[in-house]
Amino acid sequence: MVGGARRLREYLGRSPDTVLAVLGLLLFLLAWPTVGLTHTVPASLWPIVAAAGVLPFLLVRASPFLGWAVWLAGGVTIPLFFPTLVPGGFPWQVTGFLVLLALTFAVAWSEDRREIALTWVGTTALFILHMPGAIASGWVFGLSAIMGVGLLVRRLTASRRELARQTEERDLERARRAVAEERTRIARDLHDVVAHRMSMVVVQAQSAQYRLGGVHPAVAAEFDSVAEQARGALNEVRSMLGVLRSDGQLAESVPQPGTAEVEQLLRDTQQAGLPLDWRVDGDPASCSDATAMTLYRIVQESLANASRHAAGSGVVVELDYGETVRLRVANGPARVPATAGTDTGQGIPGMAARAASVGGQLRAGPSDGGGFEVLAVLPARVAG
Repeated sequence: MVGGARRLREYLGRSPDTVLAVLGLLLFLLAWPTVGLTHTVPASLWPIVAAAGVLPFLLVRASPFLGWAVWLAGGVTIPLFFPTLVPGGFPWQVTGFLVLLALTFAVAWSEDRREIALTWVGTTALFILHMPGAIASGWVFGLSAIMGVGLLVRRLTASRRELARQTEERDLERARRAVAEERTRIARDLHDVVAHRMSMVVVQAQSAQYRLGGVHPAVAAEFDSVAEQARGALNEVRSMLGVLRSDGQLAESVPQPGTAEVEQLLRDTQQAGLPLDWRVDGDPASCSDATAMTLYRIVQESLANASRHAAGSGVVVELDYGETVRLRVANGPARVPATAGTDTGQGIPGMAARAASVGGQLRAGPSDGGGFEVLAVLPARVAG
């Protein structure tokens, strides 16, 4: 029994039209047997008079102005043809009058200005026509108050909907911006890692025949093929990274490199065949994790650029750990043609953005003698 009542309430809550139909039926069942108590109406016409007063309520949600117009037609004719039993009494049934008030409220809440004005004027004229003077003036004021409340509720509802819409748009924009920033960061990290590693493969393959000496021509051709394939793969990866900057999948977080990885990077690059010398001064332990990661990426990108654009040239890395971390990466002019391939132009801007993200500065440009130089100054301690 209790479960059935609960299911009925849930159904009615999901179906407002059903609720209105039930209320309209209840009002009709209440108005029908009481018509003879208030008006001089033949018993055969009781259901018609009752229906004219209460059934327009069924339109209160779908079309309140139409419902009001239908009620008005009955509200004008019923007092003319069926006088009240009490001279000077109320010209309509109480149930029908309550329906009128509900319809006028709904018109003010949902209809256009023209319909609202017509409803107020028509209802006011109806009150003046059929009500005694003292009662009519009071109900005109009451009608104005009811429709004013409807307009106020309408304004508040519209404001809340607009606020909800703006909040949703703001949240969506914030989420899109966060995703875009994360994709850009991932693309920059992948560019740093892939460009460096693949460039090292190209350099190692191209220089193997000169470093090893006495390499058979067939082996040399194989090394050239490896270098060419690596350059093609590097170009394709760069193209995909360009797409990732605007649309792509997020990557999982991975451990970030530190100062120990910086020196390992220098050793690996030297072993790959790049003519590289470096000097490290100061205590790497004074460097925070955020600065260490930024330093690693800048060194990585600088070495990749040197191997790609100044092939065969010596590279010098000077690194000083102190209250500020100072980095200098310099290379001479290229001795062999630069590595062919597509450059997305993200290397130097990416390094500058990384340096700025921890409160540092970076300058990169040509140096005396035709080479290229990267200078970075980073704060040693950065929160987070």
